[in-house]
Amino acid sequence: MITKDMIIGDIIRRHPETVQVFIRHGLECYECQIADLETLEHGAGHHKLAIDQLLAELNCELTSLPDQPE
Repeated sequence: MITKDMIIGDIIRRHPETVQVFIRHGLECYECQIADLETLEHGAGHHKLAIDQLLAELNCELTSLPDQPE
């Protein structure tokens, strides 16, 4: 499960399937050096995105795939 206090770079490394969600929201976090320092909540706020919606979509992406190790 992805939470708002997780580091964006960690999310992408652990769950590369989430990149498409970031792209849909205009976030090119996979190319950003700050992604290794910034929490999801801070990044969403900086880009004026609703954190609850972003979290829901990211976690939905995880549940739509076959079981994978954390």
